[in-house]
Amino acid sequence: MTTPLRDRATRLILALAMTSAIALPRAALAEDSQFDKMRAKIAAFVGDKMEKLGGSRIVYKVDSEGLRESVVTDLRDDVYKNLHDGHIAFSGLAIREGGVELKIADAKGREQLARKLASDAEGVPSHALAVTNGSDGAVRLAPTDAASAARLRDLVEDAAAMIEQRLKDAGVKPASVAPDGTDRIRIFLPGVTDPERITTIFARKVKVSFRSIDTSMSAEQAQSGTPPSGTEVLLGFKDKKPYLVTKDSALDGEDINYAAPGFATGTKDPIAQFRFNGRGARRFAHVTEENVGKPFAIVLDDRVISAPVIREPITSGSVQISGNFSLEEANSVAMLLRAGALPGHLTLLEQQVVQPGAKP
Repeated sequence: MTTPLRDRATRLILALAMTSAIALPRAALAEDSQFDKMRAKIAAFVGDKMEKLGGSRIVYKVDSEGLRESVVTDLRDDVYKNLHDGHIAFSGLAIREGGVELKIADAKGREQLARKLASDAEGVPSHALAVTNGSDGAVRLAPTDAASAARLRDLVEDAAAMIEQRLKDAGVKPASVAPDGTDRIRIFLPGVTDPERITTIFARKVKVSFRSIDTSMSAEQAQSGTPPSGTEVLLGFKDKKPYLVTKDSALDGEDINYAAPGFATGTKDPIAQFRFNGRGARRFAHVTEENVGKPFAIVLDDRVISAPVIREPITSGSVQISGNFSLEEANSVAMLLRAGALPGHLTLLEQQVVQPGAKP
């Protein structure tokens, strides 16, 4: 089954510049909304039919509070980036009561920031902001109620897509995975009578890290002997080749806010691509600046996904990972990258065995 994240990836594959929003045509967004509603109805119908066969039902709740905190933190970082890049003088930038507050004494500076944020959010309902201007240059920015609802829908879709991929990677199929209400996801597995085995898959958080590669000896030598202090040998995701990497991570995946499979420009080879939020982009720019000319490993659950040599500082916050992937492998990598950065966590609400013919 095609995942929601993959659906969006085909439309966004060329829009990887580091911005606080990705603009899509309004007509396309309206069509997507109708398609999403239809797909949700079909998924719910299929899920209900599958449950009549008997099996295991599992219900998760996404962390909407964690999402709100993440959205406002990203907003603060994006505001800071726009202020810095636009050379706008400000003071008192802080998060307060679900929004971002600051002071910009110059009216032109306030207008410049408002225009940039409006441009970033153009055609993207999930990025719409309510902007309030007070006395003495006080400015308050906060997501609109509609934008918060759209973000929650996106989170539920991303989480459902991640669940589907991780079940598939674990060899668990077929399964029905569908949104259930505004903040829940219902999983049904026909014929499965031990739901605890499935929930253990999601009890472990995916770990994404970015580590330096030690070149003081070859990975093969370290593998057959004693690795230098503070290093370890990890195998490649695709090639199973050994890599000698530092144990300490220069950066983790908490600041990734988008990941999807795609195709490399020119070769059209499948790739995994991801993008950092404002804070992560600045940190990654610093890390790459400090390591120009050196190999650097992107590690996913103790497997090296890619180990490119950094040719120049990466300041855009957007990264493409190639590795002779099949499209399915690229999708799996992208989903795991996203799983390591989904805001908050999934809370298990229900796990039970459903007898054949029982009503959901």
